[in-house]
Amino acid sequence: MTTNAMRTRSGRPVDLTVDDLGAGRPFLLLHGGAGPASVLPFAASFAEQRPARVLVPTHPGFNGTARPDDVADVPALAELYVALLDRLDLHDVTVVGNSIGGWIAAEIALLASPRVSGLVVMNGVGLAVPGHPVADFFALSMDELTELSYHDPARFRLDPATVSDRQKAIMGTNRQAIALYGGSTMTDPTLADRLGQVTVPSLVLWGQCDRIVDPDYGKAYAAAIPGARYEPLERTGHLPQIESPALALAAIWNFADRRPA
Repeated sequence: MTTNAMRTRSGRPVDLTVDDLGAGRPFLLLHGGAGPASVLPFAASFAEQRPARVLVPTHPGFNGTARPDDVADVPALAELYVALLDRLDLHDVTVVGNSIGGWIAAEIALLASPRVSGLVVMNGVGLAVPGHPVADFFALSMDELTELSYHDPARFRLDPATVSDRQKAIMGTNRQAIALYGGSTMTDPTLADRLGQVTVPSLVLWGQCDRIVDPDYGKAYAAAIPGARYEPLERTGHLPQIESPALALAAIWNFADRRPA
């Protein structure tokens, strides 16, 4: 884990925490509301099994990290991460995001950085799709959220008695951060039209048992991005990197590897 001294869009300093794993083709992996813990084991496996360098930033405000006032929405996060790619002088970067991380990844693609060569939206949020709302994350208990997030919820259900005070505190700060970045609906009504400007190759990877954002929502994501490919993941819910990591890893690597470096 490293700390990168960055500047926000208005020039304010922000220390960005980044886990930097492996070596090879670069991937920027963006977590959702569950925080970096929801993607770090997957990132480690990816870096071990493929010639890949996987960077996992912690969105400011998550896990108790500091957040400047002007990093308060998804576009601001996208700008910050493009600046990180510039700072690290990375090229041919595949940006992968899950849940709100998928929305951030889409906004990064819209910034048209020459450092970004591919986009993977993995059960992302951000779109306003008529008839297919994002589940109301803030109205759900932990158990209800688990029920909607997995094909096999029993494998991932937590016993509240086993959750430490420190874990509860982290969950609380993460909940506050996602509410700030995503708003009450986890959507931006302008996103669908703007996605028509994405020019990099794109993959929309979707767990078919997701009841946070259903498969039709994923198909709408793919339809909004020119040339995007929609790839279903069976027996998988909202968090493919946790429930079906081997399938997700293979799909992401094959997408990136079939493009010339």
